[in-house]
Amino acid sequence: MTAYQYYNEKRRQQINGVSAAVIRYEDEGAAPKVVAQGRGQVAQQIMDMAKKHDVHLQEDASLLSSLLDMDLGDNIPPQLYSVIAEILLLIEEMERNY
Repeated sequence: MTAYQYYNEKRRQQINGVSAAVIRYEDEGAAPKVVAQGRGQVAQQIMDMAKKHDVHLQEDASLLSSLLDMDLGDNIPPQLYSVIAEILLLIEEMERNY
């Protein structure tokens, strides 16, 4: 199998199944951390658990790819702060409206 087959995110998902990553942001001033990640059945369990506990899910293929490349417990790198900030603001807005 050649590497170019994974360039298309939909094709990669068809081959490997769903993927998921979980970040946790606890303290102001501290960077969010990757606390869970998985593909296939593990990813499905992560998403099912999030839905069960009313945790908001965000789909962003490029962000997910970056998060899956990180080790558990790693801080989110500064180059991803703007994307994470947008997601956190969206979640905050959703929580206020619901």
